[in-house]
Amino acid sequence: MSRLRLDIAYDGTDFHGWAAQEGLRTVQGELQLWLARLLRLDSAALTVAGRTDAGVHARGQVAHLDLPDGMDARETAAALARKLRAVLPEDVVVRQVGVAPAGFDARFSAIWRLYTYRLCDRVPDPLNRRNVTPFDGDLDVEAINAAGQVLVGLHDFTAFCKAREGATAIRTLQQVEAWRYGDNVEITFQADAFCHSMVRSLTGALLLVATGKRDLAWLAGLLDADARAGEITVMPARGLTLEEVGYPPDELLAGRAQEARNTRTLTPEAK
Repeated sequence: MSRLRLDIAYDGTDFHGWAAQEGLRTVQGELQLWLARLLRLDSAALTVAGRTDAGVHARGQVAHLDLPDGMDARETAAALARKLRAVLPEDVVVRQVGVAPAGFDARFSAIWRLYTYRLCDRVPDPLNRRNVTPFDGDLDVEAINAAGQVLVGLHDFTAFCKAREGATAIRTLQQVEAWRYGDNVEITFQADAFCHSMVRSLTGALLLVATGKRDLAWLAGLLDADARAGEITVMPARGLTLEEVGYPPDELLAGRAQEARNTRTLTPEAK
């Protein structure tokens, strides 16, 4: 069996998220529909690096597809890259299709995901209305960066995540950084993985601190919480974009995939 890697971008505005859902338009559903048709298969199941929520965008999403035995991977990849551009709707693009190296798993081989949350606290640009969230008030970038450093590291992010039975919210947040670009402020978050709604909740918490409504001690205290914090606003989906997914060298892909399947714990070995 051969495996293909697909690099994908999409405007999430009109999608009900990534994951296929009966009766709803989703990115996975759209892609799998056309992959099955083009490959003349009954089904074409994609495994994705990060399942984005409804309204969330992506520039650097990654997925993999396993081909049936006997199908030439290189020829299929080249044909799919060309044909998908011709049939997919304009709000989703498969940038590249290639043969995945041995041991590659789009989800479990990843060592980091990078998201950006975009806000406008000044004059909004109507051309950015689908991917920037308006904010009423002046944003202090230095205050956001100072608050972000409190969250960096290996922590239990239960306070920032939608609960899932049997799942852990322990993650390593590798980077939080904010910049101002004209009328916009962009906040980037990089972690080994993210929980459901985690980035939008982290953004909401940072804005509470940056606007003086909460302090750094409050933010640090959330890392000890055993339930989701109700006072945190989950920011609108439209401001969030999955920018990039990082993978180790090819020879480490299989080992990383095995490691990522292990349950995370708050120990140095889990980093």
